[in-house]
Amino acid sequence: MGRAGMLSGSPWIWKDGAFIRWEDANVHILSLAVQFAASVFEGVRCYETPRGPAVFRLHDHLRRLMMSSRTHRMQPDHTIDELADAALATVRRNELASCYIRPMVLRGFGSSSMHPGNSPIETYIPVWPWGTYLGEEALERGVDVCVSSWNRPRPNTIPSGAKASGNYTLSALMVLEADRHGYAEAIGLGPGGLVSEGSGQNLFLVVDGEVVTPILDGTSLSGITRHTVLKISEELGYTVHEQLVSREMLYGADEMFFTGTASEVTPIRSVDALEVGAGRRGPVTEAIQTRFLELVGGTGPDPRGWLTYL
Repeated sequence: MGRAGMLSGSPWIWKDGAFIRWEDANVHILSLAVQFAASVFEGVRCYETPRGPAVFRLHDHLRRLMMSSRTHRMQPDHTIDELADAALATVRRNELASCYIRPMVLRGFGSSSMHPGNSPIETYIPVWPWGTYLGEEALERGVDVCVSSWNRPRPNTIPSGAKASGNYTLSALMVLEADRHGYAEAIGLGPGGLVSEGSGQNLFLVVDGEVVTPILDGTSLSGITRHTVLKISEELGYTVHEQLVSREMLYGADEMFFTGTASEVTPIRSVDALEVGAGRRGPVTEAIQTRFLELVGGTGPDPRGWLTYL
């Protein structure tokens, strides 16, 4: 399914050490997760490979989940290794060859104020089948995007480096605005007018054969796919720059692409109705995308041991 499709569930969800039925994974309407978005999460992919199902960078995702949990003062009583075992067990229990894994830590029902008080910390791991986020054709044809009128937040307003549910209310506004104007996605600028990230993706440009990505300036998420692509780019021999990126650089780039667990490596063919390069996936993007898909699909080398096989 693409982004706008209905979510297809799976029979079992892991909750704090036990499996519960998908339909029984409920929280109270007055849980802090519902009232005040007291929830952090991760998005992880399990890929079907020639050696069987494999989860990509599972421990890295769970380390970031723990950082997000600590930032929001809701650290669960589970270790990273325990959560990793739970994620793998949930994929096995649901008999999925490939899927999306969504570890979640949230505050349940207890307090009626923003102070967590007696609101319990609950941990869930749902999994479900999920295809390409922006549609199967997007990986080849690319997508049309716009620069959003909504800015990414200033550092020290909300912790953008934590993957928290509340941060994504802004992302939803960006996506809805883009969709209303006929675009597939949006790019957000930071409070100073420099390029930050997409609604839920990091951004890369190709300029004169070199790979460029905005620095992590406190307005964006330190993406695990972003880090992967930086390593792949170096491996393929490209010069890489992490730097300040102005809006006009988007209009002069030779190639551009999004990265993210959901988006993987998705080419951008136009920004604000201006074609990027030739208006299609460029050669550098294609080389990086090909290497990425070989890596996660288990058909190429995995020198860092980023795949965890079931």
